[in-house]
Amino acid sequence: MALTRRQQEILDRLRRREDAGAPAPTLDELCGLLGLRSRGSLHKHIQALVAAGLVEPLHGQHRGVRLVAQPAREPAPEPAHEDLLPLLGTIAAGRPIEAIAEPEQIAVPSHLRSDRPCYVLQIAGDSLCEAGILDGDYVVIEQRDHARNGEIVVALIRGEDVTLKRILQESGRVLLYPENSAMQAMEYHPDEVLIQGVLVGQMRRYR
Repeated sequence: MALTRRQQEILDRLRRREDAGAPAPTLDELCGLLGLRSRGSLHKHIQALVAAGLVEPLHGQHRGVRLVAQPAREPAPEPAHEDLLPLLGTIAAGRPIEAIAEPEQIAVPSHLRSDRPCYVLQIAGDSLCEAGILDGDYVVIEQRDHARNGEIVVALIRGEDVTLKRILQESGRVLLYPENSAMQAMEYHPDEVLIQGVLVGQMRRYR
């Protein structure tokens, strides 16, 4: 409901008195506060505010109006939850290098991880730059040993080296693709590649 200037003035007067701990005014007192000479011109504004559920009339000896108690506001939403995930070192997005486990935790917003066990790696290299994954970025990895074709995976190669690449699994071979047009895909026998996780989130620090 849109209030008139006078109706808003009445509300403001009542709120100031309530905030100051003063009792609700009588109609005569309210007329005096507003500079009105009679109750007649005040009455129609009061009725409109009563109809809007903003004030209520007082009866008995103290005839006047008071503010209607407003429902409590909904509590502010809690800040986005963060999980502490293990940061397991650096992984190459250029050539296979070993991912070094480090006993360190890093805070990750819950929407950047899945509901399965996850861990974090920091990117070294630029073979995924055309996928928007840059040197120094942190990636969130869902821990699992299988992937769909086209997913970006953590791949353990020949039990020694770990890399992050997009995977294509075919009969008799596995291709690990970079997202950098200056680089070539790497081809392995399926027995040479062990999937250790799938990319589900990414974080970047700008300073």
